[in-house]
Amino acid sequence: MQFVCRLGTPDGRIAVEVREAQGEDDLRAELKSQGFHVFDIRRRGLLAKLRLPSLGGRRIPMQALLIYNQEMAALLRSGLPVLQALELIEDRQRDPLFRQTLGEVRQRVRGGESLSDAVAGFGDLFPPLYAPTLKAGERSGDLETVIRRFIRYQRLMIDARKKIVSALVYPLVLVGLSIGLIAIMTIYVVPKFTAFFSGLDAELPLLTRMTMGVSSFVSDNFLVLLVAAILAALATLQWQRTPSGAATIDRWKIGLPIIGTIFHRTALSEFCRSLATLLSGGLPVVSALDVSVASVGNTHVRNRLGSLRDRVREGAALNAALDETGVVPDLAVDLVKVGETTGSLDSMLNSVSGFFDEEVETRMQRLLSMIEPLMLVLMGAIVAILLMSIYLPLFGLMGQVQY
Repeated sequence: MQFVCRLGTPDGRIAVEVREAQGEDDLRAELKSQGFHVFDIRRRGLLAKLRLPSLGGRRIPMQALLIYNQEMAALLRSGLPVLQALELIEDRQRDPLFRQTLGEVRQRVRGGESLSDAVAGFGDLFPPLYAPTLKAGERSGDLETVIRRFIRYQRLMIDARKKIVSALVYPLVLVGLSIGLIAIMTIYVVPKFTAFFSGLDAELPLLTRMTMGVSSFVSDNFLVLLVAAILAALATLQWQRTPSGAATIDRWKIGLPIIGTIFHRTALSEFCRSLATLLSGGLPVVSALDVSVASVGNTHVRNRLGSLRDRVREGAALNAALDETGVVPDLAVDLVKVGETTGSLDSMLNSVSGFFDEEVETRMQRLLSMIEPLMLVLMGAIVAILLMSIYLPLFGLMGQVQY
């Protein structure tokens, strides 16, 4: 039997490997004897053999990381050493993945590594901004203050995500109900009238014939269409995992009318807030740019911002480098220039990030105010077309009977 194993290697990396064994217990014992830390073992099934794309990777939950940072800052403020603080937090941690990760981090710190280096060994589990932030605090000798800055950053990110999710719930429910209603009428209601009309020797209107043709095609090929839609979605996810595919899809997102600006401003807000957090922690501008650009979720924007580090290293001002990318609005560039001139770049970047957040919220509200009437009109038009296609022949038959 084959098993998919998520392992912690002796050098501190996280690896996913496929191993063969007679059973899970035997494999677990073998891996531990080889020096691996076993996070998870699952039997390899049909989906894994087909190498279908993953729908998401495991990461430390943002809320759990926020609570951990709050506890760590409080313990450090009370004068407790990092190692003892890790032991106390590990004992109280309930998330299994986070608990195992903290145990590995504690062992590495006990072995002489700094907290930032220990966390960097689990880079796929923690946010990319976290380890450099800790390193900046260790260099400045004030780790507790830097962690509190990161806590403020986390709270802002969590609040922004909550606003976006809560704003999208109602439109998604409305779209789902609309699609469900249309599917029920197309698959179940219209075919019953089709069987009724087929027994009548009457010329059906063009609209009725078209509606019945579409309904018959969907009903007869429903499973084929469903499988084709699933395969198309999986192929799109697989393509999105490639660098070119991710950049293309993210570029399309930004190019969408109205909603594209929301994607664009959200990515820039992430960049500005990350850069401000790192700079306020004492990290040099070039190193901070490297990390903050990598933390941007939109691949297209991240690629356009990729030249910032080299331009600043060559001696260019940050505002000029941002202007050259072509993805940063002029107002944000001007505000960054003011921050560089006055020596308050970190606070100005926070202001720019807040400006982008307000713009995203405003555009989201505007979009929601447009989606509701548009969806109602669209759903009403489709239902009206379906009803007309059904009742037009009935009206014709009633006229013939009366005649």
